[in-house]
Amino acid sequence: MDFNSPQKFHNTNISRVGGLALFLSILTAGVARFFLEDLGGTELLLLTIASIPAFFVGIAEDVTKRAGILIRLIGTACSALIAGYLFDGWITHTGFSFLDHIFQITLISILFTAFAICGISNAYNIIDGFNGLASVVALLSFITISYVGFKANDPIIFVLGLAMIGAVLGFFFWNYPKGQIFLGDGGAYLLGFWVAFLSVLLVARNDSVSPIFALLVNAYPTVETLFTIWRRVFHQQKSPSIADNMHLHSLIYRRVVRWEDQEKGDIVSTSANARTSPYLWCLHAFAVIPACLFWNSTLLMTSMLLVFIFFYIYIFKTIICFKVPTWLK
Repeated sequence: MDFNSPQKFHNTNISRVGGLALFLSILTAGVARFFLEDLGGTELLLLTIASIPAFFVGIAEDVTKRAGILIRLIGTACSALIAGYLFDGWITHTGFSFLDHIFQITLISILFTAFAICGISNAYNIIDGFNGLASVVALLSFITISYVGFKANDPIIFVLGLAMIGAVLGFFFWNYPKGQIFLGDGGAYLLGFWVAFLSVLLVARNDSVSPIFALLVNAYPTVETLFTIWRRVFHQQKSPSIADNMHLHSLIYRRVVRWEDQEKGDIVSTSANARTSPYLWCLHAFAVIPACLFWNSTLLMTSMLLVFIFFYIYIFKTIICFKVPTWLK
């Protein structure tokens, strides 16, 4: 029933506990595969258990509206540390020799891994603004991670990614296009944690996969978050935790989709929410497709990451300056 936040675009009571459906889905899959002694069953169950703190603090915010950002980040950090310990999944190299010796220090590796996973988890909460947006962004990332796991001959990564693909598809059926249920903070943090940790784990387990893969496959939510922090702190001179409606997805909704409706004379279009998400799906695909193609090349993926950042800033600037290019319309 929270209709007053600047980031809200719905005006009816809609359940925010979609994350519970995702969690129960992967928990059921993990328990079933564990007792059937199927490949990846133990790992799936362990990662689901490790994700409980991140999921719990998110769902607590959905239900009580009293779990602040610090509490949620602590919960996500706990999940990152538990998962890292259980799977020995830490960021130990970056693909750049002048940085790699720093990450050979165990404490730095552990702390940076927890920091990175917290950041991406929170990033998914930031982009969760329209029907199907965060879920499909996560879905495309899971598909990419599973595909690269298959190409790198890592069946465990493939199974873990596939389990979450099924969970997201089940949620997506009810979330898009009509938004009959929302991810909520619990679902967003759960998805973000899984995407982030599987990205790190894939690189940690497979020397053939470039470390830049973990960054490129999360490029859209990561760039959105960093740009938001820069915009709020340096441009607007306010706290980065204060919510606003200046995210890229909000701008596309107001200045591209809604303007098109107004030009057609449709002032109150109920489909505008759903028609906003595909713009961001395509933007995210601009990062994950190169990650699929060049997963073992640090140079190519670094180049594509820089191109993605430039493209994101270009799109944001054209929309904010009321100069939306014709091809975007």
